[in-house]
Amino acid sequence: MLRLQDFLQQERRTAQIFPPEDKTFAALHLTPVATVKALLLGQDPYHDEGQACGLAFSVPDNIPAPPSLRNILREYCQDLGLPIPGQNSLDKWARQGVLLLNTVLTVRAHQPASHHGRGWEHFTDAVIKALSLRDTPVVFLLWGRQAGQKKNLIDCTRHVILTAPHPSPLSAYRGFFGAKPFSQCNAELRKRQIPPIDWRLN
Repeated sequence: MLRLQDFLQQERRTAQIFPPEDKTFAALHLTPVATVKALLLGQDPYHDEGQACGLAFSVPDNIPAPPSLRNILREYCQDLGLPIPGQNSLDKWARQGVLLLNTVLTVRAHQPASHHGRGWEHFTDAVIKALSLRDTPVVFLLWGRQAGQKKNLIDCTRHVILTAPHPSPLSAYRGFFGAKPFSQCNAELRKRQIPPIDWRLN
């Protein structure tokens, strides 16, 4: 973590880094580990101006939805029978116990995956392991190959893993659409006598 801190300090002196520094840990601030019902795992933050807010897949309400988020919201409508929401922020999910965590928490502007392998993965793996050690069951929503590789960090006898292809335009048609992740997540929570998540964004 000290090496990562040094790297980020240098990066911020020489490049534009997303999200803003005060939003880096927004996911964990909005959804502390003790309150997590579900973990939705992303890769790295959006890398264009104004998009990254510290929550995986989410953008501020005044920012147009990037392609992956558009596909998530399309499946949200189909799965739950809800209209297209009037907002693109997923803060409401985070405040109900959905940890919207990226495996890497920072990125250089306009350079996707530019902070991979710099140390964030050690930190976010530790978060996943901490959730796996909890007695209270958690639903892990792992979308795409990279997220699916985290299965080995999770105690499958205690928790639930729901996998699907990534919602990006490159893979959403390979099984993300129709996966019904939101209703499946709530069904698994109910089975374990845990209050379901109100996914409605309006």
